[in-house]
Amino acid sequence: MAAGPRLFSGSSNPELAHKIAQYIGSPLGALELKKFSDGEIWVKYKENIRGGDVYLIQSTHNPAENLMELLIMIDAAKRSSVSRVTAVIPYFGYARQDRKDQPRVAITAKLVANLITVAGADRIIAMDLHAAQVQGFFDIPSDHLYASPVFLDVWRNKSENLVVVSPDLGGIKLARSYANKLNAGLVVIDKRRPKQNHAEVMNIIGDVDGKDVLLVDDLIDTGGTFISAVNALKAKGAKEIFGAVTHPVLSGEAIEKIEKSSISKLYVTDSIPLPKDIKSTKIEVRSASGLLAEAIRRTHNHESISSLFDVDKS
Repeated sequence: MAAGPRLFSGSSNPELAHKIAQYIGSPLGALELKKFSDGEIWVKYKENIRGGDVYLIQSTHNPAENLMELLIMIDAAKRSSVSRVTAVIPYFGYARQDRKDQPRVAITAKLVANLITVAGADRIIAMDLHAAQVQGFFDIPSDHLYASPVFLDVWRNKSENLVVVSPDLGGIKLARSYANKLNAGLVVIDKRRPKQNHAEVMNIIGDVDGKDVLLVDDLIDTGGTFISAVNALKAKGAKEIFGAVTHPVLSGEAIEKIEKSSISKLYVTDSIPLPKDIKSTKIEVRSASGLLAEAIRRTHNHESISSLFDVDKS
């Protein structure tokens, strides 16, 4: 009988990793993580992983040490003679810089993909990348999961007058998937972004007057863009506004903006852990552990996982 997947967690999101392990029925492996006095990261696997199928669970949100920690975990695993190491990255940081939109800037999504590949990862499992094209930046197999199954049960048969809204033209495919699965209308916001973390709503393409709205996006950072969309939709006559956003980056005054806004409820996943001191009446966390665990289980058993990342399927 083949051994099960060997699961290890970095320090970025141990609670999510424990949930994944519980779903699979395989305990997290013993991993020692330390820092020298200057902040340098040290990693040691405290059990034999030679020949194992190893899965390293680590989101790469701020601070940058989360990414460095993942790279060191990968390197240590490869030097321990594992048969395969898969980086399970619920939130893939630095993905927003995925092209040169102006002169003399970096493409950090490609840079990070290169770093993970060179460190020795054999496969990547990620969820709701900021742009699907980031998959092509990897020279190793990559599986791109969509978090929509985590949210859809909230909305099935909840409203007969629901429209799904994409906050920009790039999110149309994801919004259309939600709309098809919920038998709802589709609306798109046309916006321009004069600078980072700031967007101006130009036009709302579609009718939201008197309708309940589900605003879907891959991440929410400072909340400025998202709340601008909420305000524009409300001004156009939207009834109740809800949000489904995969990655709760929530930097700066994002929580305060959400609490003061007209949104009724914002659903997020646990791809990034919320600070323990956050008190919000409008943010509800739904776990993506089952989705990620199923991807790990199927990958280990060499089963198809296409149904987990085919956004167009019902």
